[in-house]
Amino acid sequence: MIIYGPQFVFRMKPMTRNIKIRAATEDDFPIVLSLIKELAALEKAPREAVKNSVEQMKKEKGIFHCLLAETGDGAIAGMAVYFFAYFTWVGKSLYLDDIFVKEKFRKRNIGTSLLLRIFEVARAEGCKRVRWQVLKWNRPAIEFYRKHGAEINDEWLNCTFSSEGIENCMP
Repeated sequence: MIIYGPQFVFRMKPMTRNIKIRAATEDDFPIVLSLIKELAALEKAPREAVKNSVEQMKKEKGIFHCLLAETGDGAIAGMAVYFFAYFTWVGKSLYLDDIFVKEKFRKRNIGTSLLLRIFEVARAEGCKRVRWQVLKWNRPAIEFYRKHGAEINDEWLNCTFSSEGIENCMP
C-alpha cells in the first residue's frame, strides 16, 4: 500500500486486515472532532473542555496532521493527531498529541498500526524524537506504549496556560 501524506510518500505493509491508515482531509474534520470528543469523555474531561471546532481546524489545518484508521466498509476506527516541534536538546521532533481507537475496534492492532505509521512519518521527516503524554491512571495505554518500547518518564510535569491565561498573564 502506498500512503500519501502532507510531505511524504512511503510504502507500508498493513498490520490489520481491512484497515487502511490514511491522512485526514478537511472533509474528515467533523469525524476527527467527534473522535476528539470521544477521547475527552474517555479521559473523564468535562464536556466543555473541548474548545476546538471544525471551523478552527480548517483555519489551523497547516499546523497539525491527522491519520485516520478506516475499515474496509469506510468506518473510521481511530486516529492519530500530531505536529512537528523543535526540542532544544535534540532538534526536529514529532509530537503525537492524541492517538485514539474507538472502543469497539480495540484489540485489533489498530493502535499499533497508527503508532507504526507515526514512526514512519517521523523517519521520513528526519525527526530525532517522537514524544507524547499519557495519563497516569490510563494503565492500558501505558502497557501498550511500554510493549512497543516507549520510555515513560514520571519526572516532568506539564505546564499549561489556557487562552484565558495567555490573555491575562502579566504584561
